[in-house]
Parts: sequence; structure tokens; C-alpha cells
Amino acid sequence: MSIVLPFLALLLAGAFVAYHRMRLVTWTLISVALLAICWFVPYVNQTATIVAAAVLAVIAVPLLLPFIRKPLLTGPMMKVFRKVLPPLSQTERIALETGSVGFEGELFTGDPDWNILLNYPKPQLTAEEQAFLDGPVEELCTMVNDWEITHVHADLPPALWAFIKKNKFFGMIIPKEYGGLGFSALAHHKVIQKLASVSSVVSSTVGVPNSLGPGELLVHYGTQEQKDQYLPRLADGREVPCFGLTGPFAGSDATSIPDYGIVCKGEWNGEQVLGVKLTFDKRYITLAPVASLIGLAFRMYDPDGLIGDTRDIGITLGLLPRDTAGVEIGRRHFPLNSTFQNGPIKGKDVFIPLTQLIGGAAMAGKGWNMLNECLAVGRSITLPSTASGGAKAGAAVTGAYARIRKQFGLSVGRFEGVEEALARIGGKAYKISALSQATAAAVDRGDVPSVPSAIAKYHCTNMSREVISDMMDVIGGKGIILGPRNFAGRSWQAAPIAITVEGANIMTRSLLIFGQGAILCHPWVLKEMKAAQDPDTRAGLQDFDRSLFGHIRYGISNAVRSFWFGLTGARFGAAPGDAYTRRYFRKLDRYSANLALMADISMMTLGGKLKFKESLSGRLGDVLSHVYMTSAMLKRYHDEGAPQADQPLLAWAFHDSVHKIEESLSAALRNFPIRPIGWLMWALIFPFGRRAEAPGDRLSRRVAATLMSPNEARDRLAQGVFLTPCENNPGGRIASYLTKAVMAEPVERKFLKALKTKGIEALTFPAQLDEAVAEGVITQDERTLLEELRAITLDTITVDDFDPHELRAASYYDHHGRQPQQVA
Repeated sequence: MSIVLPFLALLLAGAFVAYHRMRLVTWTLISVALLAICWFVPYVNQTATIVAAAVLAVIAVPLLLPFIRKPLLTGPMMKVFRKVLPPLSQTERIALETGSVGFEGELFTGDPDWNILLNYPKPQLTAEEQAFLDGPVEELCTMVNDWEITHVHADLPPALWAFIKKNKFFGMIIPKEYGGLGFSALAHHKVIQKLASVSSVVSSTVGVPNSLGPGELLVHYGTQEQKDQYLPRLADGREVPCFGLTGPFAGSDATSIPDYGIVCKGEWNGEQVLGVKLTFDKRYITLAPVASLIGLAFRMYDPDGLIGDTRDIGITLGLLPRDTAGVEIGRRHFPLNSTFQNGPIKGKDVFIPLTQLIGGAAMAGKGWNMLNECLAVGRSITLPSTASGGAKAGAAVTGAYARIRKQFGLSVGRFEGVEEALARIGGKAYKISALSQATAAAVDRGDVPSVPSAIAKYHCTNMSREVISDMMDVIGGKGIILGPRNFAGRSWQAAPIAITVEGANIMTRSLLIFGQGAILCHPWVLKEMKAAQDPDTRAGLQDFDRSLFGHIRYGISNAVRSFWFGLTGARFGAAPGDAYTRRYFRKLDRYSANLALMADISMMTLGGKLKFKESLSGRLGDVLSHVYMTSAMLKRYHDEGAPQADQPLLAWAFHDSVHKIEESLSAALRNFPIRPIGWLMWALIFPFGRRAEAPGDRLSRRVAATLMSPNEARDRLAQGVFLTPCENNPGGRIASYLTKAVMAEPVERKFLKALKTKGIEALTFPAQLDEAVAEGVITQDERTLLEELRAITLDTITVDDFDPHELRAASYYDHHGRQPQQVA
């Protein structure tokens, strides 16, 4: 022990300093002090103390003296770094340049400052925005008949189109000075969320013009003339926009689009002007069949040098009025019975002047930068908000259905198998709601949230698909029989649509989330990359030196923190929050350190090969996603005053996420390409093995009970969706019945018991009620209550049926030359 103690003192000093992220000089001073103490302790071997001091000097002196450190360490390491630096495609480079970093950057530090998150202002609507939700949005939802939209019209009825345009639903993001509503991202989120809770066709129709499209691009990049000409017409619906990006040969790899434009002279409005002759073929373009103004992405070439020396100018964005000569709007696509307007557009030798380029000739070649910024914002709002509306409404309605619907004399929601499904529905709806609101709030703070938008898009749409799957299991036949009374069938059919648009989910998970996050959000990597590529060698070496040793200190700290948290189960340490959530923040400190450690070691050992290790990237992306998601849930919980009634929902969602975090970490470590490195990281991250467990039965039962009973937590979860019990909203009617159903249950139990024990002989329900009243089993008021319960139960469980001719397409009668009434 006398020999080991000096070295143990060095090690403990290093661990203490690393955990608290102190500077190297602090470790040196603490180590010197401890070795001095060892020197004077009688039973400590002095030779060992001298050797430990020599080790300290060998480490500290070169690192503390720049004139030794730079030529001896920094310069050679900079050369190695340049060799292993992963090559970046144009798409990746632009994504890194246009994105910004918000709180997600803290999650890559391994020691997040949670006060930054908790001190963000609570997202709040203005009085004008709330009035819009309570007025025009509520009225529009009341007008919506989703069955007629999807089955009868295959489109929004003219009255809905007119209402949407009149009330400027297409102009939510357009500033007021151009006739738009000038709403915040939060208001945009709330509107789409509410519309999606009643019809995904309506939410898509409203969402697309307010996300990626001519409107947003013109607001950010348009010339003043373009803004004055188009924005007022887009705001009030005189122009209906679409945007052509995806084509048959360029989907996720949008920078490889084959559509092109050649700079030349041509005729426009009777004059010879300089412009671009376009050839393009696009598909999956939402609103294309009804659009009057087409935004188009294409690659621009100037072979004759008419506007400069560059021949391949790059991706450029143009504006084409629908009636431009050569533009061909194709027939409609039919996306899984979700009848939002969608279709192909084509064009050959379509001429537009340079003034029709978005931003004018000055923005030629900058289209991917422009799109990347707008994609991040649009991806943050439309799809996550649509998922949130569907999941929240689904939780409220399915919870009510499970309480009202009875089998074997018991609400189906009381069966443990159904409780499990209800818990998943409620917990995931809570996650989706918090995540979608968090990304909208980030946009309102001025962020261009590349990484959070990818997280929100992937996880919200994926969890929404899982929610509707569980809903269909719970409601059974009610869900599979389509018709006006079905509140879930169309959502089930449309679920795969959201996972394919604005970047296919598989690609988003395996390439975007961690691929961008590891560089953009890391506190040192991007700085090192820029320093290593700096043409000024001296300045680059200076910056690289500063970043490199900051990175090394950071890496050692995360290794120490990961090991300590693994040993202690993250039970100790300062954390924000209240007595209930403090333990959650400590756990997230652990997983943040784990993520940062694995990201560092993966980049260091795999280098440029990491971008091709999509399974590893996807798993680390899952870790990042769930840490970000849980932080959004904790932020929401505290913003709402930390209500105790919400704790089952928060707890289920949190434990589900941390269980998935440990599953992803485990899978990444077990499959790490360099096996010894994987074993070493496992020892640091899971010294006692995995400990996180999925939510248990008791917690699931509490979440299910929350959904099946009138209470404040259920109301908060369902806030912001359309549950008004009107004729066109079967889900809203079912949700409204819950209170009456719960009030009637004691009387129902008493009545059912009487049927078995009191000898009531009547066979029909009305006659049984008569007999029960006559015998004093129930009162007249209780009879009325049971009659109401029977009526609301019947409305809840009844499904639709049709005459055969009502289900045949109009083309059937065109083909057979008969009218519907002539068909038997």
C-alpha cells in the first residue's frame, strides 16, 4: 500500500478534476499537494513518491508549456486528424453550415446545464393567436367531414377551400405587412395539431404552404419585387403554392437532382430577356394538382458564360406560374386513401426569366442552402404537429372508448392486455406532444434546428404510427369498418405517409440525427475541423491546439463521469428540478456523458468510416433522440407547474425512453466494429451491467386509469385538439360521453346484479328497466341514467354499413353505362 498510495493520489486527483472539468493546472497543483503529503507520511515509500512526481512532470510540463506542446504533440496530431477527417458531401457541408445549435448542444457536453433549458420562456400564444384557434380553427374543424373528404369528394369540398382561403390559413407564416397572419411557430404548431386531430387531409393542405414552399422561401430570400407581387396573393389564397423537389431519380439525395436549367435568352411577356430554359420531372408534389404557383428546385448551368465564368452554377430555385408554356401538371397520386392533393409535374424547355429565380440572379446556385434552412423549420412544425394532434386525440378518445365498451360485464380497458396498450398510447402521446412543442419553441427562439427537427420528424411520426396501431388493437371492429362513425381507420391507413416525406425515416435515423449531431453539436469537433482546414497554417495550428486539448480534457471527463454514474446508478450529485424530477435529471446527466464518450471514441477510432456505419450511427442517434426527448418532457412538466396528476404520464414516458437508451447503448457496444474498444467502453458505461427497465405493470395501470377517467391530467394531455361533440366528429362525441359513463357505472352494476339475483324476467332492455323500477331496484332518475348510458354506448360502438352502389367508384358506372340507382 505504501508503494501504491502516491500513484493512487495522482489517479484520484485526476478523476476529481476530470469529473468537475477543472483545468490541467488545477490537477497539477492538487497532485503536487497530495504528493507532498505522501512524502511526509512515514509509511509511504518515498521512492514511489519520487517516481509518481516524475510521472506528473512528464505529463504536465509538456502540456502546460505551449512552445513544447505545439511542435511535440499538436502539429503531428493535426496531420493525423487531417488524414482521418471524414470527407463531406456538398449536402452534408451545407447542412452543417446552415444549421444552428440550441440546447441539443448541451447534451453532447456530457454535463448539460439544465438551467438553460428550464429558464427558456414558457411557450405562450398571443391573444390574437389564441383567438384564431378558438375562432376560425374551431369553426373549420366543425365544418370538416373527413368521410366525405376521403370517400365522397376525394378532396376538400368547395366550402372548406373557400373558408381556408378567406381566413388566411395559407398565410400563417407570411408577415402582416404582406397581408399574412404573421404567426409564431408555436401558433403554427397549434393550428396544425388541432386540424390533424380531425382530418390529416385538412392539416396537410394547410401545413404545406406554411412549411417548405414558395411562401417561406420568398419571406426569407425573395427580392422586394417578388415579395410585393406574390406574398399578398399567397396569404389570401389567390395563389395556391406547391414546391417541386423530389423526382423519380432523386429522393433523399436531393443534391443529385437531374432536373436542369440552361441560361439563355428567351421570350417573356412579349420581350426578349435573359433567363433559364428548364427541363424537369417531379413527383409526390403536395398541392400540385391545384397549384397556381410552382416553386422548383433544379441544377443551373451557364455553358455560354452569359452571367459569369461559372458553368455549373448549382442548385437553384425558381418560381413558375401554372400557365407558363411547357408546364405539365400530371394526374393525381392517391396516397393510401388520404386524399390531399398530390401529383407529378413535368416540363421540357420551359423558359423563365432570371427575375423568376427566388431571390433573383444573386441567389442562383444557393438553392440547397435555402432549402436546408427551410427544411429544418418545416420539418420542425408540420409533421411533428400532425403526429401530435392525432396521438393526443387518439389517447383521449381511445381511453373513453375503453371505459364505455364492456365485455364480460367489465370495461375492456380493465383487462391487463388492454391496459398495456392504453399505457403505450398515453405515454407516447405525452412524448410526442412535448417533443413537437419543444421544436416549435426552438424555431421561435431564432434557431435553425437541424438536429432537433430530424429528431422530431423521425420520432413523432414513428411513435404516431405505433399509437394508431395500439388504438386499432383496443377498438377492434370499430376501427376496421370504415364510414362516418370511424374515428381511426383513415389515420391507420395514412400512418406510413408521414414516415416517408421530408426525408424517409430510415435515412433520417441512420444518417441525419447522429451524423449531423456528432459534428454540429459537439463542443470541439467542428472547431477542430475548421482549424485543420484553415489555409493560414499558423492560425490553424493555434486554433487546433486550443480545440484539441479542450477536446482531450472533455473526453477524459466524460469517461470518468460515465464510470462514476455507472458505479452509483446516477444517484448522487447536484441536479435541478423538484424532489420528484431531480432523479430524472441525474439519469440524463449519465446518458449525456455516455453519449459524448461513445461519440468521441467512435469518431477517433473509426474516422471517416463512421459515416458508413449506419447501424452504429442510428443507435447513437437513438440515444441522442431520447435524451433530447426526455429533456423536452421535463421542460413541459415544469412549465405546467409540475402537476402531480401528470406524474404517471411523465414517469411512463421517461422510463420507456431510458430503457430504449440503454438498449441502444448496449446494441452499439456489442456490435462495435473494434471489439476490444467496445469491451472497454462497456466497462466504463455499464460496470454493473444494464439497470434501466421498461415501465412496469403498476405504472402502466396508472396511465391507463388516467386515460379512462375524467381528470386534469387527461384534460391537459388532450388540450389543443378538436374534441367538440358534433355530428361530423365521432371521436369528439365518444370523448364527451366519458363523464356520463363513469357516473352511470354504480347504477349499472346495481342493475346488472339485480338481473341475476332479483328474478327480473323481462327480455328486452326497456322492459327490464320497467320491472327494475317497479320492484324498487332503481329509481326513475336512475332509469334515465341507464337509458342515457345505453344510448351513448350504442353511439360509441355502432359502425357503418352501405348499399353496394355507395361503395363503387364513379368509374364503375362510367364503364358499365349505368346509374347508381339502377344497380341492385
